Amino acid sequence: MAIGSSRGTGVSSTQPATDASGATDSTAATGRILGGYLVPNQPHPLLAPEQSPGWQSLHDSYARLRAEIEASDADLLLLFSTRWVSIIGHQIQADPEPHFWVVDEDFHELGTLRYQLRMDAAFAETYRECANARGLHARTVAYQGFPIDVGSITALKLLNPNNRIPACIVSCNVYSDRQETLVLGKAALDAVKKSGRKAIVVGVSALSNRMFTDYIDPATDRIHSLKDDEWNRKLLELFAAGRLEDVSQLSREFSRQANGDSKMKAIWWLAAAMGQNNDYRGTVFDYQPVYGTGAALVGLLPYPGAGGGLEYDEDDSGFFHGDRNVIATAEASAAPATLEP
Repeated sequence: MAIGSSRGTGVSSTQPATDASGATDSTAATGRILGGYLVPNQPHPLLAPEQSPGWQSLHDSYARLRAEIEASDADLLLLFSTRWVSIIGHQIQADPEPHFWVVDEDFHELGTLRYQLRMDAAFAETYRECANARGLHARTVAYQGFPIDVGSITALKLLNPNNRIPACIVSCNVYSDRQETLVLGKAALDAVKKSGRKAIVVGVSALSNRMFTDYIDPATDRIHSLKDDEWNRKLLELFAAGRLEDVSQLSREFSRQANGDSKMKAIWWLAAAMGQNNDYRGTVFDYQPVYGTGAALVGLLPYPGAGGGLEYDEDDSGFFHGDRNVIATAEASAAPATLEP
């Protein structure tokens, strides 16, 4: 059930093309983000597409995204995956050639997923530096056997099957709020500019994230509830209109209503990395259920002037100052009082 693009058709093709950072092709001397995508976080379209019409549809629709990326002249795929959960700060994959195998922690019956990937270790270090410069705790990881998450592996195998484009993956901190996630996205844009890369950014995430808790016949898979389906479609309408920042502003409410995946942190990160605007040509390539969750393939390519005005109902931040100094405040209040002489 694909939802086509609906924005940007009225803008003159004589306008200079811009990237997500706002630079024009004629003046851009630094790196830039060429476009962004949202892809599902479950392995079913890769490991068992034949079991469900919806999973097969997603598998086949990946070909259109893959073709766009191959034609984009990108030299980096930068992923934020909700399936790679970190606890302390943010981790960035820096092993140049990670290879191992993994079994999905929920769906063992899908079997072993073997991988051999290609990472941009130099960019990972630049991303760490830029994240630290904005006040974030970030570190790289690079050792044999580090468990790369199923969502990232699935995305890279379907978007970049021959490892033609090097990649970089950043984790989803389970405790980070919107402000911290926005800063992480802005640090991604900093790193792209600083490194000179031509990047495609990819959010690996479900929409509604309510899974069935009993075994189902894959052939009868559906979105967990009508309410979840309706909210997914509301969000996809905005995506199809290229209104990424509006989706970011609405993500908190969407999560409350439809159990959004990881509070929709992938959307916050994606919007921040792509410049926090609505100036995109949006395409919803596909939308299907995967074991009850909402799985969508969405593309966003910069298109100047497409989105109109913005309404910022959420706060913004360019630097992470910590979680309100809770620990420091507690320590100060516990200190013994001193008497004036």
